[in-house]
Amino acid sequence: MGEQTASGSAAGGKAADGLRIFDGAMALVTGGASGIGEALARELARRGATVLLADRQAEEAASVAAGINADTGNAVGRNKAESVELDVRDADAFDRVLADAMSSHGRVDYLFNNAGIGIGGPALEHSTEDWRYMIDVNLMGVVHGIQAAYPRMVEQGFGHIVNTASMAGLTACPGLVSYAAAKHAVVGITRALRVEAAEHGVRVGAFCPGFIRTPILEGGRYGRMLGGESGMLSEEAKAKLGGMEPADFAPRALDLVAVNREIIVLPWQWKVLWWLDRLLPGLVTGLTRRRMRQMLSDAA
Repeated sequence: MGEQTASGSAAGGKAADGLRIFDGAMALVTGGASGIGEALARELARRGATVLLADRQAEEAASVAAGINADTGNAVGRNKAESVELDVRDADAFDRVLADAMSSHGRVDYLFNNAGIGIGGPALEHSTEDWRYMIDVNLMGVVHGIQAAYPRMVEQGFGHIVNTASMAGLTACPGLVSYAAAKHAVVGITRALRVEAAEHGVRVGAFCPGFIRTPILEGGRYGRMLGGESGMLSEEAKAKLGGMEPADFAPRALDLVAVNREIIVLPWQWKVLWWLDRLLPGLVTGLTRRRMRQMLSDAA
């Protein structure tokens, strides 16, 4: 399948604004060591991009990069992936990563602001520290990426920033109050910046996935469920939700990035909930409240 330019014609190389989609592009993916980030990195490399995987799990990111190079590097005669240790909470470190990428590659076509953690549980069980950790990673991590990449993209005259939000950033999501707060903010940043950035030839969009089977669901270093549970969701809940594997999400999501979609909701079934919430928010709130009561009753 050929890549697409902004006009929708099948082609490699550059779009009209200089952005490479995706062949020959340079892309930075935060949270690239696992989950959606890893899947995006693999798919970007498969489509011809050079990918820099940034993650605070440095060994895991290096392993993923090595695997990508084993799969794609030999075919093109050069490595397609690199890795770097990065905690997105560190604004100065994020800026250094972008500066080094620009120095090494001469351009940055894409920033995928994807790193994130999850904290689940009722608002009554959240501590101030829980809120702070969530905001520092899931919101300020995105802000730090924008602060580092956006001015450089404006200067070069092209670029595309894609922020990973969530359906929890579009609809009510009880039991994930801090997560929903951060993701709603990411959606707001995305939509406002998209309008500003268009004047400079820079694109901005957001992923708002529904249920994707990523390591964030397992808790541990990726987050936690307040109250002592080991993961974000029980095995029973995961079975009911079904969900999409990251490897299935990435190619579909990147097809929509290629045509500059503002809000990307996958799997497609979750669009129904989003549309319904926009048209009849009171109905969706009532259904959500009923579902929450049922869950509490089942857990009692």
